[in-house]
Amino acid sequence: MNSSLLDFLKVRRSIKPDKLSGPGPTAAELTQILTAGSRVPDHKKLAPWRFIVFEGEARARAGEIFAEACVAEDKEPPSHVRLDLERGRFLRAPMVIAVISSLKPGKAPEWEQVLSAGAACYNTCLAANALGFGTCWITEWIAYSPLVKAGLGLSEHERIAGFVYIGRASEKPDDRERPDLADIVSRFGE
Repeated sequence: MNSSLLDFLKVRRSIKPDKLSGPGPTAAELTQILTAGSRVPDHKKLAPWRFIVFEGEARARAGEIFAEACVAEDKEPPSHVRLDLERGRFLRAPMVIAVISSLKPGKAPEWEQVLSAGAACYNTCLAANALGFGTCWITEWIAYSPLVKAGLGLSEHERIAGFVYIGRASEKPDDRERPDLADIVSRFGE
């Protein structure tokens, strides 16, 4: 029994992106994170996901894509404040990893492939957490923007499963209320 792993899972918390600071993962740590991130259930061994790493100046270049998409897709012209927010979106943490759901049509049920991409997001978080980093897995509007998807080089059959922000937690978050197991667990036949 691995009680330390169970204890770790019972207290794991997301850290808001603006509460993550540097330094980010080293190249060796990133390799460990992505290796663990890719060790997920994967029916038929399709690897129906891939990773895009944003660090350094690449985070600001991605922000320009977000600002351009905001201008093109918003119903009202965005303010300078909003455009600055979009440009700085990935600058909130030293590293962001996009997990891309990359379906392999006809090979396995689509739903199983999507769930596998979600598992890759979570394993990426857990691996970074195990190395002492804080993480936050979120999507935000950019995950659903056709212009952002094109700007990041996604193909027609790909979707963004999430962005995993990684850095050092600048403060310990308070725990949040969790569901009571009596409200979410049932036993078949009872």
